[in-house]
Amino acid sequence: MTPGDIDDALTRHPPGERRHIVSPANNTIKAIRALDLKKNRAATHLFVVEGARAALEALSQATAPLAIAYLDEAAHEPHVMKLATATQASGGLILEVNREVLGKLSRRDNSQTVVSVYRQTWHSLLDFGSGDTDRLLALETVRDPGNLGTILRTADGFDVRDILLIGEATDPYAGEAVRASMGSIFAVKLYRASLDDFLEWRREFPGLVVGTHLSGSQDIRTLAWRAPSLIVMGNEQKGLSAEMSAACDRLVRIPMSGRADSFNLAVATAITLYESRR
Repeated sequence: MTPGDIDDALTRHPPGERRHIVSPANNTIKAIRALDLKKNRAATHLFVVEGARAALEALSQATAPLAIAYLDEAAHEPHVMKLATATQASGGLILEVNREVLGKLSRRDNSQTVVSVYRQTWHSLLDFGSGDTDRLLALETVRDPGNLGTILRTADGFDVRDILLIGEATDPYAGEAVRASMGSIFAVKLYRASLDDFLEWRREFPGLVVGTHLSGSQDIRTLAWRAPSLIVMGNEQKGLSAEMSAACDRLVRIPMSGRADSFNLAVATAITLYESRR
């Protein structure tokens, strides 16, 4: 399907329309499945969420689905009724489907009872750090969607809401990233920028810029944090680039006492966010 076909199938319908679908070959079902591809997500600015938990988290953030598909056998379960009612009230598309159809929509081994579609939300770099916040997070060319989703969830848990993706980062709206975020994709604000644009923005940033680095000169536990602080984390394999390292006010290291010489990016980010609460 073309991006135009996908958009038409999921957004051009009578407000609050309800349909009962029994065939995986249905065009609307094909449109939802087509959002597995990054190029289609990029062109339509839509993405898919599996499971009721994440959809309910979205609803708690005042975000109702553009379209929702749920198992017809679960139609009267309270959480399904709540989501369907919210979708209808916002003018979205409601699809009751059988197990075969839902199985085609789900990318999990244990199919969820709910699959929903949302519009992506990106914010301008000009607004990054402009709100009432004491900590910001930037990720340089993060590659693994599971890592990224886990970082979104961790940042949400530490009340860090502004997250900037720098360079050729993985798609935070990919299925694996969305699943790993456990609904936190709806609780944080996402920004993206090239390295050059970030470096230009950084010149005007009045706060402390802290990067983690294997050769960092300061133990992270001894750093005197101050607000606002921008935490910069590097690529999984290469860490921070030379340009990003040079843009930091402090390069810190996370002390390790075992045989491993580095932490997983999501773990290192969690440790850094924890330390930054001081």
